[in-house]
Amino acid sequence: MSLFEAIVLGLVQGLTEFLPVSSSGHLRVMSAFFGWPDPGAAFTAVSQLGTELAVLIYFRQRIWAILSTWTRSLFDRELRGDIHARLGWYVILGSVPIVVLGLLLEEQIDSVFRDLRLIALTLIVFGVILGIVDRYTRKHRGIEDLTASRGLVFGLFQALSLIPGVSRSGGTVTGGMLLGFTRKDAAEYSFLLALPAVFGSGLYKLTDIGGNEYAGWGATIVGTLVAGVVGFVVIAWLMRFISTHSFMPFVYYRVGLGILILALVSWGVLDPEGGAESQAARSDVVAVEQEDPEEEPAPSAAPTAEPSAQPSEAPAPTVDPVTGWEVDPEVGLPRNPDTGLYHDPELGMDVDYDPATGLATNPVTGEAYDPLAGD
Repeated sequence: MSLFEAIVLGLVQGLTEFLPVSSSGHLRVMSAFFGWPDPGAAFTAVSQLGTELAVLIYFRQRIWAILSTWTRSLFDRELRGDIHARLGWYVILGSVPIVVLGLLLEEQIDSVFRDLRLIALTLIVFGVILGIVDRYTRKHRGIEDLTASRGLVFGLFQALSLIPGVSRSGGTVTGGMLLGFTRKDAAEYSFLLALPAVFGSGLYKLTDIGGNEYAGWGATIVGTLVAGVVGFVVIAWLMRFISTHSFMPFVYYRVGLGILILALVSWGVLDPEGGAESQAARSDVVAVEQEDPEEEPAPSAAPTAEPSAQPSEAPAPTVDPVTGWEVDPEVGLPRNPDTGLYHDPELGMDVDYDPATGLATNPVTGEAYDPLAGD
């Protein structure tokens, strides 16, 4: 992943993490629009650490009150009825569903859940649900009205966000308004509830960065920092906005985006599984085509009457002077030993290469080109 991709995706993550529009879905969709490979579930999870740091800073007084009161309540019975002590237990209880389901469905989250058609449908369906709940429910409760059962319901709705397109904030806010909580209090609690799950998921996925993942450490760090700065600004704006406005603008946006994605997929403009497939293919150093079992081997050439005077020597491999890596003569590019991808020294970045067409893809412009054309 180039730094340009990391900055763009970090910007998208920061803009959409706290809005009820699904940040993970937008990262997947944005990559598809630009023709970039799927950034992967690991990049999505780790970049969310930046936005959760923004939550820590923005709600620092509330979070400190929860942590300090909850900790002291373990030894002081009189504090156990305090709302901040109870919030500590409710956040723990509400985090259980997403942790359990996240571990059970990890394989699906990394693969089938990232299909653009599923993302489009969840954007539409859960957008409509958000609109109906926002319009017709009575919102009369605040955070002080939370109970253990209501905290668990919040957690169940948060677990729906494991499917890109649902939205962590959108799901929990929808559940909160169904329980009668105001938009502002439902949003604030949804941000607090996300902290253990997001930090846990991000730290768990740290081990996947690098290796066979498309996003390396440098790109992930840049994307996370950008997401954190932008996310802080978005939190401040959203908390003011929902104090006097409904969620309907986000509902219209979700439905419109979902319809657009389905249309582009049906017209063949977007490959619904293309990003996921290319992401999985990165674990292979070279794509090897299987031989047709019914095809008979070509007859070997007749042996020469006399052996050659001296054995033929294989030509010495060409080494790229810029990177020092061995150049693949069939492709015309060196291979990055850290990522397993071909590297274009002129672009200064790794590129995708399709062995079927013999074309590479510029990760910035999305244009396909022949690496051997300049030879």
